[in-house]
Amino acid sequence: MAAGPGPGTGTAAASSPAPTVRLAAQAWESLFRAQVAVMRRLQGGPAFRDLAVNEYDVLFTLSGCPTGWLRQNELNDHVLLSQSSLSRLVERLEKRGLVERRPAPDDGRGVLVRLTDAGRDLQKQIGREHVRDIAALVGPALTAEEQQELLRLTDKLRASVQARS
Repeated sequence: MAAGPGPGTGTAAASSPAPTVRLAAQAWESLFRAQVAVMRRLQGGPAFRDLAVNEYDVLFTLSGCPTGWLRQNELNDHVLLSQSSLSRLVERLEKRGLVERRPAPDDGRGVLVRLTDAGRDLQKQIGREHVRDIAALVGPALTAEEQQELLRLTDKLRASVQARS
């Protein structure tokens, strides 16, 4: 039995936007491995000598909060940690004076978290160095146009995944 027309044959099937399962898996693996390689290099860099990357991630997320306060469960939606790991991490950051916690006024079980002045200062200090480190890794590897395309593609992928949630 002969296989159907392949890509580039001009048939309707060839113009289908759905990638093959194998291609999707290869694209995912490539994206994942690139992210791991970049993160390993960044984690070992000078920006993170005083704070781990996951701790910085919490400070960075809180720095973008318009009210200053964020529910801890909402914070969990933005970081790559389990709820229990995040709770322990926030507790450590609080002991270091980098964040402050308080009970949510409208929910006895909820917890609100915000940066302290020391946390905001440290986030800014690390952030400046971190973006320089990122630029030093990404800049030589990708042109500005390629970086724009990567941004567009990853935003598109993230939006698609979130729409399916």
